[in-house]
Amino acid sequence: MPNSDTDLVKPTKINKVKVPASADVKPSITDAFNAPKNERGNYTVTLIPGDGIGPEISQSVKAIFAAAKAPIDWEEVDVTPTVKDGETTIPDEAVTSVLKSTVALKGPLATPIGKGHVSLNLTLRRIFNLYANVRPCRSIVGYKTAYDNVDTVLIRENTEGEYSGIEHSIMDGVVQSIKLITREASERVARYAFAYAETIGRPRVTAIHKADVMKLADGLFLDSCRLVAEEYPNIKFDDMLLDTACLMITSDPSKFADTVMVMPNLYGDILSDLGAGLIGGLGLTPSGNIGRDASIFEAVHGTAPDIAGQDKANPTALLLSSIMMLRHMRLNKYADNIERAVFKTIAEGKTLTADLGGRSSNSEYTKAVIGNLEKEE
Repeated sequence: MPNSDTDLVKPTKINKVKVPASADVKPSITDAFNAPKNERGNYTVTLIPGDGIGPEISQSVKAIFAAAKAPIDWEEVDVTPTVKDGETTIPDEAVTSVLKSTVALKGPLATPIGKGHVSLNLTLRRIFNLYANVRPCRSIVGYKTAYDNVDTVLIRENTEGEYSGIEHSIMDGVVQSIKLITREASERVARYAFAYAETIGRPRVTAIHKADVMKLADGLFLDSCRLVAEEYPNIKFDDMLLDTACLMITSDPSKFADTVMVMPNLYGDILSDLGAGLIGGLGLTPSGNIGRDASIFEAVHGTAPDIAGQDKANPTALLLSSIMMLRHMRLNKYADNIERAVFKTIAEGKTLTADLGGRSSNSEYTKAVIGNLEKEE
């Protein structure tokens, strides 16, 4: 599948949503969610099923949420990109839905590789100013990997760095790509990392960087993190070079179990997938993109067109992302119930999809998770 973060070839104008100034506001894990209940007494959540296996795994989530009696009404939207007045955007109905609900769940989206194709994931991040990507990785009992002690949390700056899309050709055979780092974006994501550490009870924040080489760009990011650290005297702050972090996390990931790592965009893209590899791959990894006006939770694996429509897809990543979403919405009772059911199903090892070493279908796995839900009295 294409890497949706690296297929941007040239800068493309897109519609942006104006967000309020927030330099004096400390974000929390639930900062972006303040939508009221609808007339049915439920919360409306925008659902972007995605491409390939996306509709199948989205249906699994919907079935499990219904069985758990989660107070969610889904509003499905299409995000097929369009060109409007020479600008790449998504349909107005999708933008309106996400801004109204303030929270969305997204299946995998495909972006063709090649000149002129704009990553839909990047488009969504910029339209909704999704400035922080939260990627927890935790070892799962029942799925054996080389590591049994992974419990990492990574927060990635989501709007600039090497993925700013500022590229141009200087002459034939020579291309220049600009790495954009700003104090505003760096302080914003650092402030979120410290607030997130407080929320989940971690005593430390670690900035990952390459300021030894990129002294201005990464130096500004590191300096911004140090300034924000002064606002959180109860949270320890340290920093680490990217290459050192890669070495340490693959040598002994338990060293990162007490910290929240925060880093610029490209490093987060690399290190988050490295962390996913430690626990079994992207099919077991949740992800959440946090913004001021809206937040989007997603499966970060590919669209797997080779198995689409065959009832073979593993919905775990989207399920775990939906659990993050429920906690973001303060619906912890439902999140805990669904999470226990998912982990119990995997630990039992009886009803696993092929990528987890089993022979069960998506439907059978979904049914097993539903069977492991704790029923309300």
